Amino acid sequence: MLCTMLTRSASHRLWMLALGACSMFALAAQVPSGPVASPPAKTAPPSATAPDQAQSKPPTAENPVPRAEGWWLNRHNNLILNRKPESTHMLFIGDSITQGWEQAGASIWERRYAPRGALNMGFSGDRTQHVLWRLKHNEVEGLHPKLAVVMIGTNNSNGEDNTAEEIADGIKAIVASLTEKLPDTKVLLLAIFPRGETPNAQRQKVAKASELASKVADGKTVYYLDIGSELMNTDGTISKEIMPDFLHLSPKGYEIWADAIEDKVKELTGEVAAGGAPAQPR
Repeated sequence: MLCTMLTRSASHRLWMLALGACSMFALAAQVPSGPVASPPAKTAPPSATAPDQAQSKPPTAENPVPRAEGWWLNRHNNLILNRKPESTHMLFIGDSITQGWEQAGASIWERRYAPRGALNMGFSGDRTQHVLWRLKHNEVEGLHPKLAVVMIGTNNSNGEDNTAEEIADGIKAIVASLTEKLPDTKVLLLAIFPRGETPNAQRQKVAKASELASKVADGKTVYYLDIGSELMNTDGTISKEIMPDFLHLSPKGYEIWADAIEDKVKELTGEVAAGGAPAQPR
């Protein structure tokens, strides 16, 4: 009896092993030998996702980002390493038009702004988001200037890169960053300079952006000035004598810029009191 039970048990185990082997061979026959494709991702119908994609466009003009060019980062680092806080009383912040004080405007700068302790923080090609990144990464830390002159935004206006509203938001973010980091500094926000030989859509865009951004001026810490008419003829055209490429200034253009803001610069730096009277000693 015992032998019969052992024989049946062994037979059962052999039968189970054989069944398992057959199942494995059958499964292997169903698996392809090449790479296995992942199952398709579940996606919503295009009609459902398109509105969300449009609404989630990143706010590029007010989102701080650096640039990839080596010279740009070197200029940023050199500004930080070589600045002299005790003798820096004015800042000029902007793009190539501001950086141009070192080229076409150099003689005017040496005569009118170097003696006032001005620091040129213009970077050719900069947009609002690049200035925001520079401010976020220590360009003004440790400085205590009396005045910061800001003119930025024209590079944001190319094609459909940014709308006037987006450019204005970027400019407002720059002003907010400056007033937060430099609470004792006055900010003179300039309207974006007109561009193009004759009136055009891009000029209209920067004019609208400037008008929208001007709302940040409170007459206490932030001031707004539009000197665009000084750079144009009465018919709205721009002369090559002032802007050789109808964007960047000539030496004469920089002289016009300096003359146009001089009274406000004197007022905001305390060189004269508001209204033109000499400032009283403190």
